[in-house]
Amino acid sequence: MTATSSRPGLDGDTGAGIGDVAELCGRIAGNVQRVIVGKPDVVRVALVTLLAEGHLLVEDVPGVGKTSLAKALARSIDCSVSRVQFTPDLLPGDITGLSIFNRQTTEFEFRPGPVFANIVIADEINRASPKTQSALLECMAEHQVTVDGATYALASPFMVVATQNPVEMDGTYPLPEAQRDRFTARVSVGYPDLAAELAMVDEHSAADPLEMLRPVTDARRVRMVVDIVRRVRVSPEVRQYCVELVGTTRRIPDVRLGASPRATLQLVRAARAQAALAGRGFVVPDDVQAVAVPVLAHRLMLTPDALASRRSAVDIVRSLLGRHPVPAHRGG
Repeated sequence: MTATSSRPGLDGDTGAGIGDVAELCGRIAGNVQRVIVGKPDVVRVALVTLLAEGHLLVEDVPGVGKTSLAKALARSIDCSVSRVQFTPDLLPGDITGLSIFNRQTTEFEFRPGPVFANIVIADEINRASPKTQSALLECMAEHQVTVDGATYALASPFMVVATQNPVEMDGTYPLPEAQRDRFTARVSVGYPDLAAELAMVDEHSAADPLEMLRPVTDARRVRMVVDIVRRVRVSPEVRQYCVELVGTTRRIPDVRLGASPRATLQLVRAARAQAALAGRGFVVPDDVQAVAVPVLAHRLMLTPDALASRRSAVDIVRSLLGRHPVPAHRGG
């Protein structure tokens, strides 16, 4: 028996089901929570993003565990991982790779950059210039890289876990709208409560828990559960609910730029993943509501009046969920 699984459905090539998804993700979550103490909702969103074949943006002040969350998730999966520290002098080629002239062959050879990995940790992404940030646009949307006219496919699964500091901090650049829209979800780790911080001091002061973390699954099993999540059923009523929710964000007076059609697709995919985590083969409105804030809030651009009145995109999405009609559930 290996550390990755004791269930036949996950060890074999066939027979895996929704129950296997929930069981596997439970083990990943338990592993990550050895590092990120007292933040189960943050870990849940990270797993939803992984199952939805998306990318995660972790935004918060320094020192609350943004990079630790990204590293813990990466180390919980036995796959290729790379980390890029974004700085003002970073260039696009430092991420995607470069064509280098080989004197012996008198030809240019492509040297892959750190983006050629299953999980790419983009640390403090908003400390690099928008030009460098844009190097990830094609990677995140199409899972490929084009350099000097040649296109190279990226690994599967492929996930970017980016951390960023609040834009008010010195030395940061706001993410371009197109860049934010390619992140499936955004989470804020936040400060731990007193009990969690005390547990962290007790457990982490003597040793770094990241160094002791071991993988609980591998890339093959992740691909398997992602394929299961794709088959989670979404009824016409729930699809309509998702379309109406996203469409309403474009008509709210406080919102200058609403969520895009890409947001609708990501909302449905995240709801599928949320249903699979709950052990269900079909999506209910509660799944949509559970992922709506992390999927939609970072995509909204508010008007100056809304910002002046201290309204946030999170407040607007929650208000929208509270007053939008919920479709009746008719079962799977």
